[in-house]
Amino acid sequence: MSQKTACQLILSHRDFVIINKPAGMDFHGHQDADDYVLGVADWVAESLGMHKLWSVHRLDKMTSGLLILATSSTAAAQFGELFKQHQIQKYYLAVADKKPKKKQGWIKGDMAAARRGSFKLLPSKSHPAVTQFISTSVLPKLRLFLLKPYTGRTHQLRVAMKSLGAPILGDQRYQNQQQAQQFDRGYLHAFALQFNWQGEAISVTLAPTEGELFQKPELQSQIQQWVAGITSRELF
Repeated sequence: MSQKTACQLILSHRDFVIINKPAGMDFHGHQDADDYVLGVADWVAESLGMHKLWSVHRLDKMTSGLLILATSSTAAAQFGELFKQHQIQKYYLAVADKKPKKKQGWIKGDMAAARRGSFKLLPSKSHPAVTQFISTSVLPKLRLFLLKPYTGRTHQLRVAMKSLGAPILGDQRYQNQQQAQQFDRGYLHAFALQFNWQGEAISVTLAPTEGELFQKPELQSQIQQWVAGITSRELF
């Protein structure tokens, strides 16, 4: 992902900004063959002409969508408390081509490290990752999922989808790699955020702007229905 990619600012607040993270952008900065590639927080700060921004949560490289960055260490600490207390509601969109074991409900289980940086879902529930979801068939062999995580474990949604027997399309870690490489991106998008900030209700939804499958009219129609449902708090 080129650092010349434009930063899409979704919401600007004195204490934070919310941006649309592009799919394929590494969250953390790293050195590549020719140059140092900025992490998301530094890339956004540079793009917006700001001195510094603080990360308060993260999105995987393949995941696009809504990301909060604090404008001060004080605000970052306050966000940390909100996340710790599960006071920030997050919703994600995902696409799969396999029929899941169930069409809606809960995915709960402990997560454990697997091979090569992957994770797996266990049947035990000592400290479970918890996700609620609904799904609908939008085209033959294509199903759209709306996922709401209640915990924030690494790869939680990607592992949850695999546990349903419906890995996210384009996910080169949890889908068959040869199949995943056929897609133009990993089809996971941070779709909506809702939280209360010092007495102010914040609610933001953002339909995905990248990905051939996300742009299909049948998916766009369903996404807009879910926008309305989230805005009116009729879902979950």
